[in-house]
Amino acid sequence: MRSGAPPDLDRRPLVVAWEVTRACAYRCLHCRADAQPRPAPGELTAEEGLALIDDLARFGETTLVLTGGDPMLRPDLIDLAARASDRGLSVAITPSATGRATAERLAALYEAGVRTLAISVDGASAASHDAMRGVAGSYARSLKILERARDQGFALQVNSTITRHNVHEIPEMGAQAASVGASVWSAFFLVPTGRGRTDDMLDAEGHEDALRTLVGLRAELPLHIKVTAAPAVRRVEEQMAWEGVVPAPRPPLPVNDGRGFMFISHDGRICPSGFLPLPAGDVRTASAVDVYRDAPLFRALREPSRLDGPCGECHWRDVCGGSRARAFALTGNPYASEPTCAHRTKMEATC
Repeated sequence: MRSGAPPDLDRRPLVVAWEVTRACAYRCLHCRADAQPRPAPGELTAEEGLALIDDLARFGETTLVLTGGDPMLRPDLIDLAARASDRGLSVAITPSATGRATAERLAALYEAGVRTLAISVDGASAASHDAMRGVAGSYARSLKILERARDQGFALQVNSTITRHNVHEIPEMGAQAASVGASVWSAFFLVPTGRGRTDDMLDAEGHEDALRTLVGLRAELPLHIKVTAAPAVRRVEEQMAWEGVVPAPRPPLPVNDGRGFMFISHDGRICPSGFLPLPAGDVRTASAVDVYRDAPLFRALREPSRLDGPCGECHWRDVCGGSRARAFALTGNPYASEPTCAHRTKMEATC
């Protein structure tokens, strides 16, 4: 629950995701990072990583997600986690479902100050999950790592990428996330970047139906359902409340790419999000804090009046704004109206 004054998203993000490596044993069909077996050239060194963490601590209260690739392949991962925790950051990790996520390694991460662990589960069964991950046995390993992490004391988050292949399993995936003890289920809507394909993405009607399903589940499941790369969920929730289908929502935070969120790539590029790979600076030559607060790209993304077309004219512009990452991926313009918004298509039909 949020309490008190809302955070100033112009001054600090709620979450910073740092891609500590692009190395990963998997080659998932929808991978944003286009991960590879070995570290990519230019990966931040241990010293550069510690300096980045010291800089991010200037934000004060924020969450640092150590992600990848597979962060478990970063040899100095424990040192990085400990430094972030010591500097007052809340630390989370998103390992891949491999044999590296042992009970001993998880215990060391917990001792270093990591308190949240997120695992991707992209289907309600081994068949659907393993098909997306491209590795037989991945589903079983994901559930086993969640069990180990729960026993260690981590708060659990389950991440699921929603595509046309698994959208019909949303209710079952939500129930599964609750059954494994997750406190958060994060539904990521596919953005066609990296290895993600436009053909696997939901269309406008598909997005709308999926969002209505997720909003309906929020009152049924004993966990927080977070929606990523689909800010239209705020509009959908308010509309469903008007219809009397769900309770009135609390005032939403207008988090979007570069607005309450920031991404640091493996080689130090500072981007609005991992799905919007437009660099606004480089941690080797600039402060990530200063870039978030003052870089023209970040400032423009936080200004709703910069949006074009129906998104710029929409009643929900200030709290939704459309996915800037999907707009960029499909049009090449981060300020374009989001093509997969059902409300947008209705607005255009009345023009």
